[in-house]
Amino acid sequence: MKAVGFREFGGPEVLQVLELPAPDAGPGEVRIRVHAATVNAVDALQRGGPSGAPDAQPPFVVGMEAAGVVDQIGAGTDTDLRVGDRVMAIVLPNGSHGAYAEQVVVPAESVVRAPDSASHVQAAALPMNGLTARLALDTLDLEPGQTVAITGSAGAVGGYAVQLAKADRLRVVADASEQDEALIKELGADVVLRRGAEYSDRVRAEIPGGVDGLVDGASLGALTARAVRDGGRVVTLRGYDGPGERDIVFEPIVVFRYAREHAKLDGLRQLAKEGLITPRVARTFPAEQAVEAHRLLAAGGVRGRLVLTF
Repeated sequence: MKAVGFREFGGPEVLQVLELPAPDAGPGEVRIRVHAATVNAVDALQRGGPSGAPDAQPPFVVGMEAAGVVDQIGAGTDTDLRVGDRVMAIVLPNGSHGAYAEQVVVPAESVVRAPDSASHVQAAALPMNGLTARLALDTLDLEPGQTVAITGSAGAVGGYAVQLAKADRLRVVADASEQDEALIKELGADVVLRRGAEYSDRVRAEIPGGVDGLVDGASLGALTARAVRDGGRVVTLRGYDGPGERDIVFEPIVVFRYAREHAKLDGLRQLAKEGLITPRVARTFPAEQAVEAHRLLAAGGVRGRLVLTF
């Protein structure tokens, strides 16, 4: 099978097209003929330096979310999926196992049917970042009517967090640059404030007592504390867990915790089917142009997902 990977760590230029043996689905597993795989910041981090299992050997294939068609189901696997079903999946890369490949094997719990109205490209943009946003909001554990602040709202996780929070009947205070303000309002934010280091001050000006919780998609870290009420919680995506003032708790999350949460992933499918969350795609690239996709991601400012097609 064709895959995109690398034999040594480095910049986008280390990516190359590889020919690798096709994997077989074992018990409890499903094999997907991949048609689309997204390009994420974590892919670039893994490409740039050692990560994953310490004994993993090259070539390395990255990619954490894919969409395509079921083409093999392992013996005895408990699933309602059938060969030929259109699906989307979250993938945990390790060694040559990653979503940047024509075929990938995943646990049955990590794959669900794609939303009926979504193309392969659109469906691929949902699992990893959608589950990250779902985990962030579940961690905050807010009640309907409470207020959540979200930084990095124009990003993939932030955008889903805005839409999922509205589906949870929360009041959303989001950040945006001037050019992204209309987008964030369209996603459903109740209040949109200018992004940046002063975002927390702007939140306090809008909500003097502070918000009940915050999803820090922009990795502002300690700067977010002022936005949150006494005893509130901040969910961080890049590992920040510094001490909080006023009994505020900083709680880092990793999407790996939800990689086999089948019901959560299927919940995203249902919300997308109902139009309550919207996969956003900025641009697609043939898999052979993965280097260009990674360079565009590194340049910043991308709104929506970059997707490789196979």
